[in-house]
Order: sequence, then C-alpha cells, then structure tokens
Amino acid sequence: MSASPTSPVTPTPVIFDLDGTLVDSEPNYYEAGRRLLAGYGVPDFGWEQHARFIGIGTRETLEILSAELGIDAPVDELLAGKNRLYLELARAHTEVFPEMRRLVRLLSAAGHPMAVASGSSRAAIEAVLAGTGLDGLLTTVVSAEEVARGKPEPDVFLEAARRLGAAPADCVVLEDAAPGALAAARAGMRCIAVPYVRGTADDPGFAGAGLLFRGGQREFTARAAYAWLGRAAQRPAEEPAGETARPS
Repeated sequence: MSASPTSPVTPTPVIFDLDGTLVDSEPNYYEAGRRLLAGYGVPDFGWEQHARFIGIGTRETLEILSAELGIDAPVDELLAGKNRLYLELARAHTEVFPEMRRLVRLLSAAGHPMAVASGSSRAAIEAVLAGTGLDGLLTTVVSAEEVARGKPEPDVFLEAARRLGAAPADCVVLEDAAPGALAAARAGMRCIAVPYVRGTADDPGFAGAGLLFRGGQREFTARAAYAWLGRAAQRPAEEPAGETARPS
C-alpha cells in the first residue's frame, strides 16, 4: 500500500487498543470467562452478559461479576484462572483484523511511533502479539495491570505516550469500545473509533472520536484511517476533527 497525498508529514504517535481493535480476541475472552464461571457454579453465562464488559479491564469485569453472581472467591484467584484459560485459547488461535494489520505495516514503514495499551494482562498481550506476528512491529506495550486505573480512566494511554516519549495531544488512539474512546478523550488524545459491538456507535463514549467507522471492522480500511491521520496532523490539537467514515 502506498501512502496517500494526505499522509502525515510528521509521523504521528499511534496507540492501539488490542482486544476487539487489532485482534478479534473477544470470542476467546468470552469462552475463558464462560469456563471459569462454570467452575464456580454459574453454568449459563451468555454472550450478551459478556458483551456488557467489552472495553473494560479483566480485573474490573471480574470484580463486578463476582459481586453480581455471588461468587465467594478472591478476585485475584478468579483473575489468575481466567488468564490461564484465556492464554490457552489465545495461543491456539487469535485472528488479526486484516485491515488493522495493513495499517500497522503502513505506519511502521512511514516511521510512526506505535504502542499497544490494553486492559488485558501483560502476559495475554505478549502472547497474542507473538502468536499473530505483530510483536516485531509493536514493541511498546502497556497493560492496565501496570497503571493505577483501567479504562475509561486515561492512565493506560498516558503511560503509553510517556513510554513513546510523546505528548498526549500529539497521539492518536484506535479503539473499538466506548470506555476506551472515553479514556482517549480524557487523556487529551484524538481517537479513531471502530465499534466492535454492532449498534454501539451512538454511545456517548464515542462522541469525542475524531473519526468514527459506524459499521465497525466491516467498514474500516487502513487507507481511510491513514488519510485521516494526514488531515488531522495538519489541524491544531484543540480544533474539532469529528468525522464519520463513509463506506467505500
């Protein structure tokens, strides 16, 4: 893929969420959660229940579920169990969204600093990146385990910017979930939003996104995202840049 005429002149630091944005890991997270909860006497945990927590860190999710479902076990025990189950599934297979892989390659070739900032454990992030071959291009990684607060608080994105040596206002975040888009806004970063869950594009958390692909991964293209980065790089950070991507 060649750079478009609107390619960024100065390489913009880009921070990727992992689950649901770069890779379709939600089926694995759901299955890990379903197996975990079944072992604690909850046999009917369904996808709709899981979907409530997309974009929220694993620890926060388990804290809420254990309270709601009356599970009498330490959260650390539940977290270790889910991470173990997830890693087994993730190492077996994790799908990278093809257009996201193209965008990562394009950004790498153009010299853009990149990072991954995720609510997953560091072990899970590293396993997925290694298993998908993205680890060679995405070497700066921040897990919510390493910061005080998970999304929708901005801590994980601010730490990613710090590790990249970039000012938050110069960074662009790619996110699939409203809590993550809200975290980007709270960090003072622009956001390209690619909703994972159908029908959530109107969630208020996406309101501050600079570029919104309302149809999610079905509409997302690396070329459109890269062209937007070029246009956004030439606007002052405080200037509104909200756009909705049009299907090509």
